[in-house]
Amino acid sequence: MLQKINGNLNYKNRVLRGLILVPTRELVEQVSKNLSELGRFLKVKHTKIMGGVSKTKQETVLSTGIDIVVATPGRLLDLHEQETINLESVNFIVLDEADTMLEMGFIKEIETIFSLCSPYRQFIMCSATISQNIRKLAKEFLTDPVTVQVHDRRDTVDIIKHQAYKVDVKKKKELAATLIKESKAKQVLMFINKKDSADLATKYFEEQGIKTATIHGGIEYKDRVQAIKDFRNKKVQLLIATDIAARGIDIKQLPLVINYTLPESTDDFTHRVGRTGRAGNKGKVVTLLTVEDYNHFTKIERDLKLNIRRDIHDQFPLKDRQPRQKIQKKKKLSEKKGKTTTPKKPVKTGAKSKKTTKRDANRSFRR
Repeated sequence: MLQKINGNLNYKNRVLRGLILVPTRELVEQVSKNLSELGRFLKVKHTKIMGGVSKTKQETVLSTGIDIVVATPGRLLDLHEQETINLESVNFIVLDEADTMLEMGFIKEIETIFSLCSPYRQFIMCSATISQNIRKLAKEFLTDPVTVQVHDRRDTVDIIKHQAYKVDVKKKKELAATLIKESKAKQVLMFINKKDSADLATKYFEEQGIKTATIHGGIEYKDRVQAIKDFRNKKVQLLIATDIAARGIDIKQLPLVINYTLPESTDDFTHRVGRTGRAGNKGKVVTLLTVEDYNHFTKIERDLKLNIRRDIHDQFPLKDRQPRQKIQKKKKLSEKKGKTTTPKKPVKTGAKSKKTTKRDANRSFRR
């Protein structure tokens, strides 16, 4: 996109030609930074369009002439309705984190934005996981699409060491704090599904002397940005995040990821795992399991073709009632070799065979 736009620039009258749509403000920042690095020797101009920032400033920048916009759908449509931005000339469109965009309910906004762009355009949809919804969207908007698969999603965990701990529900926080201290890792990313649970966990870990920051949808954008910045600069050791908030996190050589709660889907587990073990660096993922998690974790293992040993920490013996395991019956040697023995047919003792049976009995007695 940068190369093609740079090759056909009109410095006196810049026209918006590139659009990159992302689900979160954090990703707007991350993609914008990448554009700056990749295009540092080019004359291509780009800007950020997202909520939480003054519309007036964004309108001013747009009025100077922009080649590429990195945007969240909501703010982009707001500016379009105010006739501040015109998308008719956009002929390069990138939908980043496409699966997340659809999960967050942006489908109508995406369809509207696509309809506002030039009919002569190139689409690129990027995602770590390709769902049926993405395929449906691609079928609707793409002509003869080509799939470029960097690698199979199972490959992303080959250089990552996985470990799982079974733990009682009431001891979960204590075990997590113990593991963080034992790891001696300077950066630990922990995933918790719910905002309230994340806030409570943050308070607990702070009390345990672990410097902690939190990011989720209920926290102000500027505070989320500061939390990630502090985590990246190692001013805080532990960053607690929900799945959506964590999509914009890119920490070089992140040593440890902890699944405090299991994600709802295997795809979300893949995204979490992908925060470590990046760019060929080794990483570690620790998953905490209570009794309710066993079956779901088994499904995730099966989907990703993983076989993760479930340990019990020496300091945290299990007291919660564990599910009963099926007792495996020992097989006979003939059964192991695949041989089957045919059962003997029972002797009929009907009325017709009574005489025969009596005669046989007399013979046996005489013998």
